[in-house]
Amino acid sequence: MKTFQFKAIRAQQAAGHDVFCFAAEPADVLGFSEIDRVGRQDNGELKGFQRHQVAPHIKEIRDYLSREDALLPNAVIVAFLDNVEVRDLGNGIVDVIISVPEGQPRPGFVVDGQQRLTALSGIRKAGFQVFVSALVCKDYNELRQQFVLINNTRPLPKALIYELLPTVEGLPERFTARKFAARLVDRLNFREDSVLHGEIRQHTNPKGVLSDTAMQKIVMNSASDGAVRRLIEQCGATPEGLVALEEDAFQLLNDYFRAVKQVFGAEWDGMNPKTSRLRHGAGLVAMGFVMEQLCSADLPNCPTTYDKFVVGLEALRPHTAWTRGMWQFSEVLVTSWNGVQNTPTDINVLTDYLVRMLKRSLRRLEKAAA
Repeated sequence: MKTFQFKAIRAQQAAGHDVFCFAAEPADVLGFSEIDRVGRQDNGELKGFQRHQVAPHIKEIRDYLSREDALLPNAVIVAFLDNVEVRDLGNGIVDVIISVPEGQPRPGFVVDGQQRLTALSGIRKAGFQVFVSALVCKDYNELRQQFVLINNTRPLPKALIYELLPTVEGLPERFTARKFAARLVDRLNFREDSVLHGEIRQHTNPKGVLSDTAMQKIVMNSASDGAVRRLIEQCGATPEGLVALEEDAFQLLNDYFRAVKQVFGAEWDGMNPKTSRLRHGAGLVAMGFVMEQLCSADLPNCPTTYDKFVVGLEALRPHTAWTRGMWQFSEVLVTSWNGVQNTPTDINVLTDYLVRMLKRSLRRLEKAAA
């Protein structure tokens, strides 16, 4: 028989239930509890309740927790069915004694925090403890019920998370590109000299019309292999270079959307995603690739980037159907103006069409100039 003993704080909650919290090392938590993953028995009956491991998520947590300054204030929630004794010491303090009989299943079940616990199991960090919030259930059905109720809380809106990214340091690598994009979209939305001032829908600007995620995709696509990528290479990684990069990227996008509003005024001003596909997520992302094509084009009599954008968009305009008519994507693929949806397939089709029509129009301009 292996025994674990902890001093804990007990909370008065539902009658007939013990709810308490204590600190323990991850190895001890895994010593008295198990992660009961969902599956099916041979007869098809459901067993367990926890989702399977998410390897990238676990690696991300492990990378963070390996740092010396890592903190994990979120408690792991463990439910017990038996083999746990709670002794009242007064003033809300209790002794918790957990018994694990040799050769028997562990008495605790991880209800929430399994990915964190799994990540910690692969790290040797002497003295590192986690908080454990524990409850005692009368049977396995009640345990599974608590799992559903505890994990059925509403997650944070992605819009709020993305809007918070520019203000947070030390985030996992996968947030880096999104963080830069979010910061640039913030500038476009809240700077007084931006042509998109107040137009982008964010958690703190719910009256905006343009999708913040679509605008971020424009930035991320450009930063991956486009005009913003070339700015990154020019500016360098110094603090001064990063400041210059954000300002140059802002000016580029500001000039582009100023040209879009100039050329497509009727399809832009006062419109929303339902009345104009130019203001729709699919249209915005596709027009981001149009910007990339124009940035790399060599057009005569265009002293500024803004002039180049206007000339190119004017040439493209006759081939668009943002608010009425039909999209003639090919001889066999014809779609009504509002048939384009915010799906990867439709975005790819629209992007391919717009870039193809733009290249054709630009070739005509070059021949005319020659």
